[in-house]
Amino acid sequence: MNQMDIVDPLAKVDARIAGDANLNSRIEDACQQACAAIAPAWPLDRSIAVNPHWGRIGMPLRTVAARLAVLGDVHVYPSRSDFLQAWSERRITTEDLHDALAQLDIPGTAGFDHAYCLNALTEVHGVQTLPLLIDLLDDGPGRAHRLPWRQAVTHQVSQTCAAYFDQYQADWQPQRQQGLYAFWRDTLQHDHGIGILMGLPNLDRQLKHLPATPELAEHWVLNKLGLPPEVWSDYLEALLLTINGWASWCAYLQWIANQEGRHVSHLRELLAIRLAWGAILLDGDHAPNTGKALSELQKSWSIASQVFVLAEESFRVEEVWQLALEAGYQRHLARQLCNNNISVGEIAAPQVQAAFCIDVRSEPLRRALESVDSEIQTIGFAGFFGLPIAYTPMATSARRPQLPGLLAPALEVGDTLVASPKFEGLLPELRKVQAARQQHFSIVDQWQAGTRWPAAGFSYVEAFGWAYASRFGKWLRPKPEARSRDDLLGLPSRISQFCRPSLCDIDIATRVELAARILNAMGLQDRFAPLVVLVGHGSQSRNNPHASALDCGACCGQSGEVNVRVLMDMLNTSEVRRGLLGKEIRIPENTLFVAALHNTTTDELEWFDQDLLPDFAKPRLKKLTRDFDAALDMVRRERVPKIGVSPQLQSKDLLMLLQRRASDGARLRPEWGLAGNAAFIIAPRRLTRGLNLAGRSFLHDYDQTQDIDGSLLELLMTAPMLVTHWINWQYHASRCEPGYYGSGNKVLHNIVGGHIGVFEGNGGDLRIGLSSQSLHDGRGWIHEPLRLTVVIAAPKELIEAVISKHAIVWHLLENGWLHLWQFEESAIWRYHSSQWQLLPVDVS
Repeated sequence: MNQMDIVDPLAKVDARIAGDANLNSRIEDACQQACAAIAPAWPLDRSIAVNPHWGRIGMPLRTVAARLAVLGDVHVYPSRSDFLQAWSERRITTEDLHDALAQLDIPGTAGFDHAYCLNALTEVHGVQTLPLLIDLLDDGPGRAHRLPWRQAVTHQVSQTCAAYFDQYQADWQPQRQQGLYAFWRDTLQHDHGIGILMGLPNLDRQLKHLPATPELAEHWVLNKLGLPPEVWSDYLEALLLTINGWASWCAYLQWIANQEGRHVSHLRELLAIRLAWGAILLDGDHAPNTGKALSELQKSWSIASQVFVLAEESFRVEEVWQLALEAGYQRHLARQLCNNNISVGEIAAPQVQAAFCIDVRSEPLRRALESVDSEIQTIGFAGFFGLPIAYTPMATSARRPQLPGLLAPALEVGDTLVASPKFEGLLPELRKVQAARQQHFSIVDQWQAGTRWPAAGFSYVEAFGWAYASRFGKWLRPKPEARSRDDLLGLPSRISQFCRPSLCDIDIATRVELAARILNAMGLQDRFAPLVVLVGHGSQSRNNPHASALDCGACCGQSGEVNVRVLMDMLNTSEVRRGLLGKEIRIPENTLFVAALHNTTTDELEWFDQDLLPDFAKPRLKKLTRDFDAALDMVRRERVPKIGVSPQLQSKDLLMLLQRRASDGARLRPEWGLAGNAAFIIAPRRLTRGLNLAGRSFLHDYDQTQDIDGSLLELLMTAPMLVTHWINWQYHASRCEPGYYGSGNKVLHNIVGGHIGVFEGNGGDLRIGLSSQSLHDGRGWIHEPLRLTVVIAAPKELIEAVISKHAIVWHLLENGWLHLWQFEESAIWRYHSSQWQLLPVDVS
């Protein structure tokens, strides 16, 4: 093969692009289908838990497991050795295995019984993987003395993406106007090191003939590969799996663009880059066995459909054991719910109503608070508290969403200066405060810029290294510190205490409509307690790139502070309350809304804006503070054995120890986050009040008698249920396939692009998902990969109406991505294959 063989096909393909509409359509469909399989991955500062298989939920779980095993040796289920260990430790019992086999009722599989499934765990589970061209070409001389081509290509593409997408880390920014593919093409032609790494000293000669456009690359390579069109999308998906991290980042940019009505082509161009590498390596000078490799590739992929079928059949064993692993937990949960419904009633006249995020870390605190004072009613509600907002801190352009990633912000929140009555008239003008903060930021930027110039490294350390001595000392001997509030950086403390988030440019009618919708969703149309506490949650850690992932698994990685403060202000406003009367919602004059935040690392409560409350509320709030303190101490003692701390410590000592951990820059596991999550219960609190759900259940209050038409249930099944599913599957995937869907070892992390993500080490693909330290305590796994069990207390017909109306919900249920139970009069019905099955429950 000579250079003309490379140039001539390009010209031919260029002509075919213009003239063959059918070919164009088939290539377009294949590329779109491959890209659609990639789920988005949010950046570090806006972490959202995502099901990395979200683009594949239209297929049964077992089918997805088989496809990913064949396309990239990716594990979707736990390994057979994991199941064997669970069996030997009796986390799976004989009863669990029989239940799983009975529930699946696998047709046409004589002999597929208890003994067969158990024996299969000790056998090697081999699945044939379909090769990529780069793997078949990579067996030339000198292979032992160079990087494998797949690894080298992934590294080169990854470094290119890191430079292209970075906007905050490097002071010298590249030109991006022509797009990712053009940037890569230009970069590669000036990168002489990649040829050495790949053992291809003449690589630069062929790079001159790279396809000029992504479209040309797609057509040229698919034409050269000679694969049947039926497998194009599968082959392209396999290519994207080799750079899944950056593909997921591009999918995120596409997700955000779609929400904003824009179009971006990053993911498609990334696919073209990965395809173009195949074209480069097809040159005969670099790959003497091109003909043999192409022939083997075509032969392997010609039987792809049979390979997929055989793989899917082999995963029936994993399907059974996954269900058996879940059966024990589900049996215990069912028993708890059925027994509890018999004895627990409603609170007649609550003195306090405390609304918490549905996050699993709220469940122990709700349970403890109710045990401290029986007149406290707790409420579970989505953590963004129904506010579709984006927040921009004062005098900055750092706008950020404060709601689940499934939704786009509709309202804006900014900061205003509001003094309490005794300070009225003493605050400076807002514009002067804004100017002072901007000046502070400019000084900090100039200081930090001195560390980033190429020649500044050694001189900076010599001149100013002493400035880091205090920080280093804090790491050696961490002291308890309060949770940092970055939104207030650069503001004097005498001013920051009066800096409060508030809705921007929203008229009273809109506020009333929003307030009514939120209160109805919370079930607070009447019977308001004198104090209604809105409890958001946030985390606290140091030197932790993934800190935002511990704040909230849904709300763009933000704490709930802004949301609860904005809602408190709105619901305490007299004009809003008067407007609510027209919505048949009457808030008594003596009812006050209070905002607070649960620090889930230290189990402390932080109160906001108390200085704005009237004097008559202070005695009530003082008593409530004591109740919360007692409840939080109970939660700490329940939680600390999981982090290797004795619960027998004195209350003060225990709190200080947790505060020191939260302030320790060397702490790998500041808290366990949402590890262990396994259920989502949509029901009145009376069904779960008094139950110890072990911090494994999301809890959303729902009273069907207040939702006759099922509109609220539809909202809950299409928003919070999807969010909890995403969280559940992020943990599941990070646990079962850490190579693709976990971010690896925190100790080796290097931040990419300021906030984009992390490398594990200095290169390779962008790592997404949870770090190993979020799932493993150094001795064993802390998270068990169970699919989410959703329990809904509502009539079957209302649930079925939502399922039939929303394809996403139907796919999740019919394809086995989560479990659905219906709770009714101490009985539980399981939804399976579009049918309801009565679940046998031992209530003795």
